[in-house]
Amino acid sequence: MTDRDPNKHEDVSALFRPFRLKGLTLENRLVMAPMTRQKSPGNAPGEPNVAYYARRAAGGVGLILSEGTVVERPGKLHLRDVPHFYGDRALDGWKKVIDAVHREGGKMAPQLWHVGLAQRNPNGHEEPADLEGPANMSREDVQATVRAYGKAAGDAKRLGFDAIELHGAHGYLIDQFFYEVTNQRTDEYGGKTLAERTRFAVEVLEAVREAVGPEMVVILRLSQWKIGAYDHKMAKTPQEMERWLSPLVDAGVDIFHMSQRRYWEPEFAGSDLNTAGWAKKITGKPTITVGSVGLSGDLFGNISGETSVPQGLGELVRRFERGDFDLVAVGRSLLSDPAWVEKIKAGRTHELTNFTRESLGQYF
Repeated sequence: MTDRDPNKHEDVSALFRPFRLKGLTLENRLVMAPMTRQKSPGNAPGEPNVAYYARRAAGGVGLILSEGTVVERPGKLHLRDVPHFYGDRALDGWKKVIDAVHREGGKMAPQLWHVGLAQRNPNGHEEPADLEGPANMSREDVQATVRAYGKAAGDAKRLGFDAIELHGAHGYLIDQFFYEVTNQRTDEYGGKTLAERTRFAVEVLEAVREAVGPEMVVILRLSQWKIGAYDHKMAKTPQEMERWLSPLVDAGVDIFHMSQRRYWEPEFAGSDLNTAGWAKKITGKPTITVGSVGLSGDLFGNISGETSVPQGLGELVRRFERGDFDLVAVGRSLLSDPAWVEKIKAGRTHELTNFTRESLGQYF
């Protein structure tokens, strides 16, 4: 990666061009990445959550993606104090969040989530019998889960959210259906090829699209890697990635949010395109890039005690202006500093701060 000095002058004006797609208009290309916080006691957003998101909107973030928020199914959670996206109390809380974000001039999408067979936190509250995944879901369970996603998306539109994101990455339920290790079904939701194993995601997307209509933007977050297997590639070649993504486009994806640990790393040999760059080249759809934007190191290093320091954005801007991707998701920088967007726009890079393991516990 180049441009490691955050204090030298950089022209980041390209990142502050408006973005328009269907019914979504953003003031800039910077997106707050979804980050699980476990700060919703009783699984409903409260006043601290409202203030947390409103501060990021006031700080100039173009689009806020919520932390993962779960649909109404058994086994959807593996951690405590994660917000639901169903039930009167939780939806009332989300209504307060989106209204506060709008008052600050921001835009926001909920990230709809189901963790499937993800490893449970020992202090969690889900019973083992509640687990759902490709290996133990009946066809009726699968179809009921599809409907749950559709209902949550419809509720998001009714509450006034500006877009929808589906979490299809990092080894959670939708991703488990993609993965040959966790999906060995022999019915229509399984298959020997990655393309065949898109059936569940396709039906979820179709249900979401039916619930929100043609003009509401639907984002799908995908990853090549798995937790604990960071060098894994779901699609081994560009051709396999095309066979993976094409059915998802047909089912209603407007934007692909391609998660990787370091945005500057190439996805396939013979090209410096990253994951988002390949997804855009293959599908023609807008993409979001993400992965250690503005910071050295990555989240997993921070968890183990490493400190990440601010980094320049020259390489990011170069790739953006080349047309590799359309939007840029920023996680940890916005976690520790709600005004990060304002600071880089104004060239106040000397005010940027380091990110440490302790930063993960901050909530303001």
